Amino acid sequence: MILKDDFYTVASLTADNGMVEASLQLNPAHPVFEGHFPGQPVVPGVCMMQMIKEILETVTEENLMLKQSDHIKFLSVINPVEAKPVQASVQFSEKENDELHVVASLRCEERICFKLKGVFAITG
Repeated sequence: MILKDDFYTVASLTADNGMVEASLQLNPAHPVFEGHFPGQPVVPGVCMMQMIKEILETVTEENLMLKQSDHIKFLSVINPVEAKPVQASVQFSEKENDELHVVASLRCEERICFKLKGVFAITG
């Protein structure tokens, strides 16, 4: 599933020494919101995880797969109709065995909506 340029677009992205900051604009007209949830759209948790994965893939230019998560926390809903950019922060370090150790979050303004700490495997 690729969400970039359909479910969301990247307004800005900076990467430096294993730290990535990105501003994402959601597409409130995306069909996923017709079912999640009608009349009260909410970004699905799996889409939050996928956005982090796609940001990492863009920066590393590698195909990745979530191998392990120490914790995944959905702290607050993201409403795509609010039209505020979602801020992504991703810190990663390369480890042996073609793995990336990742700490990431998504926030709307100052409100943290999602946190992830885990390992992504480089798949090719």
